[in-house]
Amino acid sequence: MPRRPRLHSTDLRGAARLATDATRGLTDLVEAMHERIARLPGIPARSPAGRTQGITGLAYKSVRGVTRLAGGTVDALLALLAPALPAEHGATAPSREREAIVAALNGVLGDHLQASANPLATPMAFHRDGRSLPLARATLAQRLPDAGPRLLVLLHGLCMNDLQWSRNGHDHGAALARACGYTPIYLRYNSGLHVSTNGQVLAQQLESLLDAWPVALERCVLLGHSMGGLLARSALHYGAWAGQRWPTRVTDLVCLGTPHHGAPLERAGHWVDLLLGATPYAAPLARLGRLRSAGITDLRHGNLVDDDWAGNGRFAPLADRRLAVPLPDSIRCHALAGSIGQGGSDLKDRLMEHGLGDGLVPLASALGRHPDPARCLAFAAQRQWVGYGIKHLGLLNHAKVFAQLRHWLR
Repeated sequence: MPRRPRLHSTDLRGAARLATDATRGLTDLVEAMHERIARLPGIPARSPAGRTQGITGLAYKSVRGVTRLAGGTVDALLALLAPALPAEHGATAPSREREAIVAALNGVLGDHLQASANPLATPMAFHRDGRSLPLARATLAQRLPDAGPRLLVLLHGLCMNDLQWSRNGHDHGAALARACGYTPIYLRYNSGLHVSTNGQVLAQQLESLLDAWPVALERCVLLGHSMGGLLARSALHYGAWAGQRWPTRVTDLVCLGTPHHGAPLERAGHWVDLLLGATPYAAPLARLGRLRSAGITDLRHGNLVDDDWAGNGRFAPLADRRLAVPLPDSIRCHALAGSIGQGGSDLKDRLMEHGLGDGLVPLASALGRHPDPARCLAFAAQRQWVGYGIKHLGLLNHAKVFAQLRHWLR
């Protein structure tokens, strides 16, 4: 039988707020559908968009008011009950099931969770064994008695967390510690926020981390899976732009299945938004597609900086307006891609180049290739590797992937 996730004292409050938000959102959606269907074709609406009039409008307004009142009452009651509920883990091991649920929720709705001050929103922090690390030299040395001159920072992907680097009994961080003498630490962050928002915060935290590292550094490696690779590149960009010291101490950037030029599944989701929005009676349903987070929509093209999305609207037409952000020339940059093909010359393998690649990220995107030369990423030939027969999540534990990482980072 699967174990039940151990809940924190704030989880019920967070869930109650989400339920309240969902009820109000559903009420808005139903009213918008009602108003759209009741309106005569070609006749302009007399009420604000998505709102009905008269007794009907009053009924919907009452539902929203009661929901808001009930939600506030439940939140207040749960706050009073919090001392009687289990506290967040301290010295005890975290519940992997609970953390996986919260990570998935943050990936899909993380921007809403943060904007609504929901306690389920995940703050960015470095972790080891599932517990956050202080960024002060003395306490960091106490928490990491094995801290050595080789630092490995692992950054997870969308809807995941630091504990999920361990997959089917293998963890690249722990394995590289044994094989190459690295000290691994793991970032946990809200993957539903814009990549650039997280990148700026990560740049500040890496500055503090490297300043507090207990021993002199010989090598510092950033290892990012999927969105984690975009986050590392965004942080390097913002760190260099702000004149911070830590980017000059990074020796290697390794990207595992990173959608440098976007992922087709998010672009397909955007087309669904456009089609629904163009259909008169189905237009209100486009709101459902727009529930997905800012982090997910950043994967449409691989956004890295604020200018890639600011002022454009996340659900605007499909133009790729990204600034070209090159790889840092002072760092060894490695790209590792997976492919569900088998490495032959058949049609399936040719389709993998610009199709689904590892099932989520095309080969061309993972290797930084782009039809526009200005957007191509200059990964050296000896620092590119393709794992055929390896799916996106398989990059986290496949033996051939680890062998290549060990070859690059030994």
